[in-house]
Amino acid sequence: MRRLAIGTALSGALALGVLTAPAASADSPDLTFTGVKVNNGKAIVVGTTAKVKVPVTYTLARPADLTIDYKTTFAGVMLYRGSLAEQDNSIEPDTAPACTTTATSDTRVIESCTETLVIDPWDHLYEAADAGTWKTAGFYGHGATDLDDSDGHISFEFGYDMWAGPATAKIKRAARLTVNATPEPVVKGRTLTVKGKLTRANWESGTYSGYTNQKVTLQFRAKGATAYTTVKTVTSGTGGALSTTVKASKDGYYRFTFAGTSTTAARTAAGDYVDVK
Repeated sequence: MRRLAIGTALSGALALGVLTAPAASADSPDLTFTGVKVNNGKAIVVGTTAKVKVPVTYTLARPADLTIDYKTTFAGVMLYRGSLAEQDNSIEPDTAPACTTTATSDTRVIESCTETLVIDPWDHLYEAADAGTWKTAGFYGHGATDLDDSDGHISFEFGYDMWAGPATAKIKRAARLTVNATPEPVVKGRTLTVKGKLTRANWESGTYSGYTNQKVTLQFRAKGATAYTTVKTVTSGTGGALSTTVKASKDGYYRFTFAGTSTTAARTAAGDYVDVK
């Protein structure tokens, strides 16, 4: 696939100070990006190491005489935090979108497009503020370079347009949750101690850190049953530690489940089987 060089070119343009003019370029094309949907409307959950592929769909309307070849001209949808002019962070597609023409006229072309954002926590997510709501924007870039210095001359030209859109997307920290009930086996009527730990991705350190002061539900499923029932609610302590006690009554599975927050994804631990004698 053809990789886009939008971010690289934009960074170079910023470094050269060529994008600081306050007036809009007269050459800005008439593009519209509508119907933008990120990750099928679901939150994007990112851990500490694995790259996450995020589908983005939208409708692009462009002038009929404008060619977007994804070599010297580019268009797509990006995510960003902050304001359009002063972004705190941004994520652009690495490859060209797949677009299908759905309508044409003498002056306009309408295309249905699908692109993929690849979010690498090491490259794109840096701080706690990156967990939350991101905005979307359509962009158009065009560039030309002449790096042949045999004649004592080189040139670099780049233009960039962005249009803020109403669509948003949520990026959440991935969570981990463990459970362990002891002793195993246990005598009926005796006390079981159920412990666990709730952690979540820390993008600054690249590790999972304890998630404290969070409500976590302890559930039980009897042997042969198909559904879990709620036993009690536990609050995570130092380092995300969980601990509670219950009376052993029958064979079955114990698990913790976390409903998630606005910044952290939900998580359910695998059931721990306890044999009651």
